[in-house]
Amino acid sequence: MKHAVRLAIAAALLLGAGAVYAANDTPVGTWKTIDDATHKPKSIVQITETNGELQAKVLQVLQSDDGPHPVCSKCDGSRKNQPVEGMTIMWGVSKDDDVWDGGKILDPNNGKTYKVKLTVTDDGQKLDVHGYIGFSLLGRSQVWERQQ
Repeated sequence: MKHAVRLAIAAALLLGAGAVYAANDTPVGTWKTIDDATHKPKSIVQITETNGELQAKVLQVLQSDDGPHPVCSKCDGSRKNQPVEGMTIMWGVSKDDDVWDGGKILDPNNGKTYKVKLTVTDDGQKLDVHGYIGFSLLGRSQVWERQQ
């Protein structure tokens, strides 16, 4: 009887460890964005998944040239002059093998929207976010850090 209990506990621990690893194999979670030019933290972003599509929302702006509560002054349409905090900046991203792409990402600093490709690295602790126009070989990348 004791052997069966030990076996059940060991199995539960292994399954739990597998679930944690699988959770880090996805961009879903909370991330600290790191500016690709200054290498300083810019914001805290939460990526969520709904019906197989990812979207990202800015939870907090950590650093901005426009003060502590910036607005998207260069954005078009409904985002024009709206607060960056709380704004959805990425949408329509879906899994394609080991990357997520097919969606768009907004840069609130210039108001432009780009195609986006996401790649999870460093055992799920970093996220390569590549924004581009046209071909994915062109564009720029940021590395975001997973927050616990």
